[in-house]
Amino acid sequence: MNLKHKTYYLLILSSLFIITKVYGQYPTVKERIINLPNFDEKFLHYGYYVGVNSYDYKFEYINDYYRVNNYPDVQIESMTGFNVGLIGDIRINKYFNLRLEPGLLYSQRNLIYPDLPFFESENDLIREVKSTYIHIPLLIKMSAKRINNFKPYVTFGISSDYNLSSNSKNTDDNSSNVFRTLSKSFNYEIGLGFDFYLYYFKFSPSIRGVFSMQNELIPDYDDNSPWTSNLKNMFSRGFVINFTFE
Repeated sequence: MNLKHKTYYLLILSSLFIITKVYGQYPTVKERIINLPNFDEKFLHYGYYVGVNSYDYKFEYINDYYRVNNYPDVQIESMTGFNVGLIGDIRINKYFNLRLEPGLLYSQRNLIYPDLPFFESENDLIREVKSTYIHIPLLIKMSAKRINNFKPYVTFGISSDYNLSSNSKNTDDNSSNVFRTLSKSFNYEIGLGFDFYLYYFKFSPSIRGVFSMQNELIPDYDDNSPWTSNLKNMFSRGFVINFTFE
């Protein structure tokens, strides 16, 4: 786990602590004009979201060649991407909702390999992995009790990604500067957010972690490839910030 993702997880834990403190104090909050008082009583409603993301990979190696020879592991340079999508929400009861959130998600990761003897040039040390996902999450939204025009919640569930940029059927591989990944993957997701009931709509900022459950690596044709021969598994990990309008 790199420093960037440790910071994200610390932010999530800190937010949970703040939610707990605020929720514990809600009886003392003064009553205000209630916006959209019957919004949560709807059985079905729709919305949309926009946001940003940051993805990297978790690698598992076949052996410890890098460490034995004092080389660093493959490093990931995460670029900021964007996401946009639609929301369908079904009310289960006062505290639980079932949500389908299909969307389009773009991300880029740069793989930086250690300067090993069998790489021929500096260009061989970097591989750009651009991903355009059709992202389809099915989530449970678990909400706390509404406090005037504010309500915290957590989400968890599974999702499926269809990577339109995977190059999975490409006959070229890293020897031609083509890093290939699977076109389909399954993930689990967990996150938290806040509902703010405004005069005309509900606004909900949220943060979420997305974790792949399957190996996405397609090895090169050469069994001794310096790019993939020592990689056993490769899992996507993402951090997503969404701004939802319902």
